[in-house]
Amino acid sequence: RRDQAAEEIGAVNTLWFEDGTLWGGNTDAHGFAANLDDYAPGWAGKGPAVVLGAGGASRAVIHALKERGVADIRIVNRTLSRAIELRDRFGAGVSAHGMAASSELLGDAGLLVNTTALGMHGNEGLSADPARLPDHAIVTDIVYVPLETPLLAAARARKLKTVDGLGMLLHQAVPGFERWFGVRPQVTAELRAIIIADLVPKP
Repeated sequence: RRDQAAEEIGAVNTLWFEDGTLWGGNTDAHGFAANLDDYAPGWAGKGPAVVLGAGGASRAVIHALKERGVADIRIVNRTLSRAIELRDRFGAGVSAHGMAASSELLGDAGLLVNTTALGMHGNEGLSADPARLPDHAIVTDIVYVPLETPLLAAARARKLKTVDGLGMLLHQAVPGFERWFGVRPQVTAELRAIIIADLVPKP
């Protein structure tokens, strides 16, 4: 049996037994939203959200955006048909666009989210230009290796608020840990520092 988040996202990443029933849940949307809550409070009220990518990770992001009341969600993907599938899945307030439309869509956006693997070590960068964003916009990337992707670096150069993807990874683990062990762990600066130290390549 799947919880509401897993049903809407279409994927399970956490399993637990409850009253003799095996449940499956998805904590990625929680991780995404909690990360932004930590580093960009008030993010959901900044305006339209542009989501780059239409894969599995984008489903969790769109679910989180809708849960937080973002009324205008714009999916941008190289393969337009994939974006249209997600638009149809999530319904009202979600639109689908090809990459060529990204510059126009960014002009009034309050949030830009990269859900693709572009920007990871060994992969090419994104074609979306954060220079098109208004000054109040937030830019976040679910990639965490490297912590500062080309997209985040470009946004930071424009003095925009940026949020890396490591916090999403840490926060998405919290609900499962609590279900399994009965203790809700805290995502602290110390925990983040430990993980970052482990991510840095050893000489």
